Amino acid sequence: GLLERENASILNAALTQTIQQMIRGLKQALSNNNLTSEVFICQNDGTLMNLEKALRYPVLTIGCGPTNSIRGAAHLSNLENALVVDVGGTTTDIGVLKKGFPRESSLATVIGGIRTNFRMPDVLSIGLGGGTIVHVENELRVGPESLGYRILEESLSFGGDVLCTTDIAIANQKNHPVDGAISPDLEVNLVNQTKEKIRELIEDAIDQMKTDRKEVPVILVGGGSIILPKEMNGVSEVIVPENYDAANAIGAALGEVSGEVNSVYSLENQTQEEAVSLAIDTARKEAIDSGASVDTLKTIFVEVIPLAYLPKQAVNIKVKVAGKLSFSEVFASIKS
Repeated sequence: GLLERENASILNAALTQTIQQMIRGLKQALSNNNLTSEVFICQNDGTLMNLEKALRYPVLTIGCGPTNSIRGAAHLSNLENALVVDVGGTTTDIGVLKKGFPRESSLATVIGGIRTNFRMPDVLSIGLGGGTIVHVENELRVGPESLGYRILEESLSFGGDVLCTTDIAIANQKNHPVDGAISPDLEVNLVNQTKEKIRELIEDAIDQMKTDRKEVPVILVGGGSIILPKEMNGVSEVIVPENYDAANAIGAALGEVSGEVNSVYSLENQTQEEAVSLAIDTARKEAIDSGASVDTLKTIFVEVIPLAYLPKQAVNIKVKVAGKLSFSEVFASIKS
């Protein structure tokens, strides 16, 4: 509705000064290191946008972190459809990989308790990460409090006195995947009970993101993913790809650029197929103008929604296309 549009516009305007400062700082950092690279900014659909678009629509950067991990997981696993579980130090983000890109949320976007109407990825975040504190007083409880960056100082594995999920993951192991850590000597019963709590948390979150009861493949990424089990209920396969801990950076560096259309079309003097074709052409032009290579463009999704409350057989057509970054265009812009 109108109120959600107003809220989105206000939030976008509020972020303008922040994005300007960020871009100025990034450009200065590149200049200080004698780098003449063309700059692109990640947006929350898993693609890149040029600086002009980022300055106009900074709101589209909200939520781009999890989508980078989803795109990186797709690249590392060679899968196009799966659930992606990205575990950091404090939280776990669960998103849906659909045709190689993050699934967009169909619900109204709520930021700080305020309803808006701009797009957001369909991502569920839970308070479970590599630094999540395990409470053993009275009743065993996992999180949601976390050590965060203090894990290297305060966790048992690094000489501290706070029990966290990473301690559980490497407990009683002579060979563990965490450099510099010391395997803490914990009771087997405590380790097993905590692992079961972690399993319950992640399986419940995965169930919330599934659209049906079918088992789905899950791709584990992020440095904190060592805390999760490699077998789960409702999951057909758990995949831990090589370089899983760098999925976020890899997703950001893949260099795909998108173009999209979300407009109302009249079918009074044209067929639906003709209207969709026009929308796709418009989205393709936007992607090319943003730096996408023509030969690599592909249509990510097409959605047609009839609008019964408008005359002239009106429909709302949503289209997104994406393609790899055209380096020839980038080099030309650098020279100019």
